[in-house]
Amino acid sequence: MTGFREYDDYDATGLAELVTAGDVSPAELLDETLTRIDRVNGDLNAVIRPMPAEARGQLDAGLPDGPFRGVPFLLKDLLADYAGVPLMSGSRYFRDFVPQRDSALVQRFKQAGAVICGKTATPEFGAIPITEPELTGPTRNPWNIDHTPNGSSGGSAAAVASGMVHIASAGDGGGSIRTPASACNLVGLKPTRGRNPVGPDLHEGWWGFVAEHVLTHTVRDSARMLDATAGSLPGALFAPAAPERPFADEVGREPGALRIAYSTSPLLGRVLHPDCRQAAEANAHRLEALGHHVEEFTPPLDREEFIYCYSLLVASDLAATLDKAEKDGGRKLSPADFEPRTWALKRIGDAIPSRLALQAYWWMQRFAQDWCRALAQYDVFVCSTVVRPPEKIGGLAPDAAESLQLKLLAHLPLGRLAINRSRVLANSERIFDYSGMTMPMNVTGQPSLSLPLDMSTEGLPVGSLFTARHGDEATLFRLAAQLESEHPWRQRRPAVFAGSR
Repeated sequence: MTGFREYDDYDATGLAELVTAGDVSPAELLDETLTRIDRVNGDLNAVIRPMPAEARGQLDAGLPDGPFRGVPFLLKDLLADYAGVPLMSGSRYFRDFVPQRDSALVQRFKQAGAVICGKTATPEFGAIPITEPELTGPTRNPWNIDHTPNGSSGGSAAAVASGMVHIASAGDGGGSIRTPASACNLVGLKPTRGRNPVGPDLHEGWWGFVAEHVLTHTVRDSARMLDATAGSLPGALFAPAAPERPFADEVGREPGALRIAYSTSPLLGRVLHPDCRQAAEANAHRLEALGHHVEEFTPPLDREEFIYCYSLLVASDLAATLDKAEKDGGRKLSPADFEPRTWALKRIGDAIPSRLALQAYWWMQRFAQDWCRALAQYDVFVCSTVVRPPEKIGGLAPDAAESLQLKLLAHLPLGRLAINRSRVLANSERIFDYSGMTMPMNVTGQPSLSLPLDMSTEGLPVGSLFTARHGDEATLFRLAAQLESEHPWRQRRPAVFAGSR
């Protein structure tokens, strides 16, 4: 394999099989990956902290005999505690924060044999659906560097899509695995709530809406990594039932004739882009051709109430997180340490009475029950992953009206005015208009998977979202593998690509 010309002929599972067979060594794979990062990261700004010394330390210590033994791997620089390496979370305030031990999920990545060789970019605290933090600068989409890879796992998505690595970690509190997968022609699963572990030093993010997993090129890589990481820690409040068989065994297994609902609604957005609508309609035809029963369905959704309650809950979580950071770190919080949107969100969180936050959570619980009850007759719900294709870099930067709102929220003693419904909605409107398809599934806790089935008229990827019942990743993997076989996507190559074409 001189020069590793065949590197791109394999997915992460395939590379691990080469290592097991002795056809390539973990050190050779690592060298190739570091070369690839050097080759294209200057164009994309996806990897914000290379970790060659830590990666070589893993090799020197000996790798576990896991399913991804020797496979290079990147960590999203948010939630993923790696002992001794800064976890900046896209924030100036946290640029010097160094975790003292690995998070449970990082431990399991290592136990799977993955060789962690760098950290990837994220927006500040993952709070917006693009990856343009002031701390490290914008990450660019390898399909068109004038566009965003979305967020908050945009660094991981750009790295995998460009061929730096075949697999990288990601997290999703409102679409942050799935919308970058859509933007970058990748497979992105948000697992069922509680499927992957949270801890030991972390709590459930955003009231339990956050789930972590990986971004990959292939369905089987996603399934095999979930087999390696799944299982809650003792004392977890949410622990879905163990699967009937390994998720990897579902890949290639016949899904049977499924009952599928599809929607061309923009859900929490206001207008679904024609390219996204066309993709949703194309999926209905694809699924019918595969023998599934497909019918159009619009799920119940009070858009304004959802946006208001979701925004309150995220703001209250952020305020509590930053208060804890100030107490633990002994360094006073200052507006100068944060981006304007983040500081405004904290001010909103500071103003929320505990009873209002609880009422918002109660409303979300009722929403989840209504949503799941309405979709109970279907095996899978299908829609576009995104409201529109990837935005241009800077396209979601605050406009003049938003900038004024942010200044008011940052500096004036607004009190309860900060949580005025119209003010909160105005502060959130553009975000939900851009990334309004994925958030309902964070609230319900259902497994939800974006597949790269279509391209926009401008040549940018457009993902399709497949959501199953709580705990039923197995159905998603069976259906996804069927679609991957019938409508393959991996042969596509972006404009910025680290390997051979």
